[in-house]
Amino acid sequence: MRRRLLPFLAICFFANYLDRVNIGFAALEMNKDLGLSATVFGLGSGIFFFSYAAFEVPSNFMLERVGARLWIARILLSWGIVSALMALAWNEASFLVLRLLLGLAEAGFFPGVVLYLTYWMPQASRAVALSVFMLAIPVSSVIGAPFSGYILEALQDFGGVKAWQWLFAIEALPSMILGVMAFFWLTDRPKQARWLEPSEREWLQNTLEAERAGHPETTRASSRKLLLTPDVAVLSAIYFGVVLTLYGLVFWLPQIVRDFGFSPLLVGLLSAAPYLVGSLSMYFWSRHVDRHGGHVLHAALASLLSAAGLAICGALTSPALTIVALSVSAAGTFAMFPIFWAFATQRLPPAQATGAIALINAIAALAGFLGPYVVGWVKDFTGAFHYAPPILAIGPLVSTLLLLRMARASAKSDAKPTRGRQTSPIS
Repeated sequence: MRRRLLPFLAICFFANYLDRVNIGFAALEMNKDLGLSATVFGLGSGIFFFSYAAFEVPSNFMLERVGARLWIARILLSWGIVSALMALAWNEASFLVLRLLLGLAEAGFFPGVVLYLTYWMPQASRAVALSVFMLAIPVSSVIGAPFSGYILEALQDFGGVKAWQWLFAIEALPSMILGVMAFFWLTDRPKQARWLEPSEREWLQNTLEAERAGHPETTRASSRKLLLTPDVAVLSAIYFGVVLTLYGLVFWLPQIVRDFGFSPLLVGLLSAAPYLVGSLSMYFWSRHVDRHGGHVLHAALASLLSAAGLAICGALTSPALTIVALSVSAAGTFAMFPIFWAFATQRLPPAQATGAIALINAIAALAGFLGPYVVGWVKDFTGAFHYAPPILAIGPLVSTLLLLRMARASAKSDAKPTRGRQTSPIS
């Protein structure tokens, strides 16, 4: 299953993040051509998440209804087309409209894949599986950042077209190609997997059904409950804090590095450093957690590391030390993601998971609006970027406190003597 599904899904997510964050590099040239202020660019970077969040839950229900291979293929194709159309933006209004359309096109991909993996991956293997899939987030920047910097240097006014326009057009192609491939490569459910032996299919179905049966709420009626339960609300707030960190910097990092006086290619190389550290942290931290348990406490530690790295940035003026501090923050931020989704999907009743996973991601996606906008506003108000990271650090710090509270509540619950109750290693 890992060989068949995870590499392809990770490549799709790679293309997704390449199309999502290349706007940060395009801005090095595009903002001047379109007359965008830092505040307007921050608004455009974040406005994507309004339409994205609005269609997350409906998209997940559509995936469950029509099947993953058809729906994921549709998402890939539509966001690739809209991402390519970003090259045609000519003013503030067209820039904002295209960003809204891109959010609509991408809506549902990430929570759809998280839901899809719950159809395939037993709980004991889920953190590592999610980390392999989510490695695409930092790796897309490790590879994409230097590549984007190269395009901006090599294709300036090539064929009478601006380099930032070439950037959008070239980096949208993989998404469209993968959209066609997804329809033929993915399998909706284990029972349809002809690439597994019959005995393997039977073992997998029995294992997953036993996990679902062991959950206290598996009736169909639970899917009709209000999705925003207290548990979902807390999980959404935790995820919101870390997503605030991710998107608050991911759209602005190239401009932060450029302000130190580097060329576009060197900006791309230096911007890749935090993501390289983050990718290593994500994979090895997830392996450790899957082997030793304690997901919630490990997530709290990762979130605290994210906040600490951002807070330190406010006192730094050295380019090298700033990159180091951002790398420390990235190590915590990216380690947090797969661990969070591993214990979040375990806490959600299976009948509720379709909508709840999408709702958590949708609420947290609004941090994708707030983070870039705050950074842009701080830059315009103060004239400098280094005041913004300490403000962003509030998000993962709150996440840390909520995670510690969750861990303490789980410890108290586990300490109470209960008859016939099994304790999950997740908590």
